[in-house]
Amino acid sequence: MKAYLILEDGTVFTGTSIGSKKEIISEIVFNTSMTGYLEVLTDPSYAGQAVVMTYPLIGNYGICYEDMESAKPWPDGYIVRELSRMPSNFRCEGTIQEFLEQHDIPGIAGIDTRALTKILREKGTMNGMITTQEYTDLSEVLPRLAAYTTGKVVEKVTCKETYVLHGDGPKVALLDLGAKRNIARSLNKRGCEVTVYPALTTAEEIIASNPDGIMLSNGPGDPKECTTIIEEIRKLYHTDIPIFAICLGHQLMALATGADTHKMKYGHRGGNHPVKDLKTGRVYISSQNHGYVVDTDKLDPSVAVPAFVNVNDGTNEGLAYTGKNIFTVQFHPEACPGPLDSGYLFDRFMKMMEVSE
Repeated sequence: MKAYLILEDGTVFTGTSIGSKKEIISEIVFNTSMTGYLEVLTDPSYAGQAVVMTYPLIGNYGICYEDMESAKPWPDGYIVRELSRMPSNFRCEGTIQEFLEQHDIPGIAGIDTRALTKILREKGTMNGMITTQEYTDLSEVLPRLAAYTTGKVVEKVTCKETYVLHGDGPKVALLDLGAKRNIARSLNKRGCEVTVYPALTTAEEIIASNPDGIMLSNGPGDPKECTTIIEEIRKLYHTDIPIFAICLGHQLMALATGADTHKMKYGHRGGNHPVKDLKTGRVYISSQNHGYVVDTDKLDPSVAVPAFVNVNDGTNEGLAYTGKNIFTVQFHPEACPGPLDSGYLFDRFMKMMEVSE
């Protein structure tokens, strides 16, 4: 069956329908990872977005449920050049086509994803529609595309109730803003007892549990939409509890302490982004998924200073908070679908908790 991708600027791509046949409008973003497509599909940070995979062949090792980063996929839609219909892998438990159908996610295959990516890079991230209906008159569609916003998606992806991963080491409170599973696992395998809290949990409840450290997770959407959560994070900042924040958590801590964020032209999404540690000068290859960034020119050095920078475009990739046991990063040190260069940051967090005891 034919499917169409209609962009906000009026560009139309024609391909083949994959997954669900329903029509969706979403923000269209691209990911440059060559592997890890299941981790991408199950990353809650993609809620409210449809993902374009720039690598031309997707699905060749099938679906391996053990690799999922959450209980379900989150993107509104999925866009690929070529979808492997016959995956080959001893761990394979199904195909992407079956996975998309099972979770009612529409997609489109057979389009020139590199031409699409070039449009998104030159014009910036834009909204789009995936549909099996052929629209001869786009005057009805384009206003609907322009009106779409991702809205408050953190509340959609966070856990519904508190749960615990037991360990015999430091007690860590993980605020789930859309956390990938491997954040809690990375702490748990280092011996931590990890208590995972829903995003709207009050600072008072977290502080009352007497944690040795606090982790603020990744998550989807515009950080400025999270007004209630920002207020609670500001209270956590004023404690002496060590805090480590990743991606959306990094942005929310910055907003809670007086800094600003803005939307990037097309964001960073993929497994090969170089980031430089400004303290050591060493460059790490990182996995990333974000469309917003902290403005370092509006940063008060008495509150925080840049700790990491993106080598490609000079944008901020992390902050060290002055006089506080707090550091935050924009990239994903826990990520599986790429390099593990920055996993040492969890060890840094462990040492912070040891020193503060």
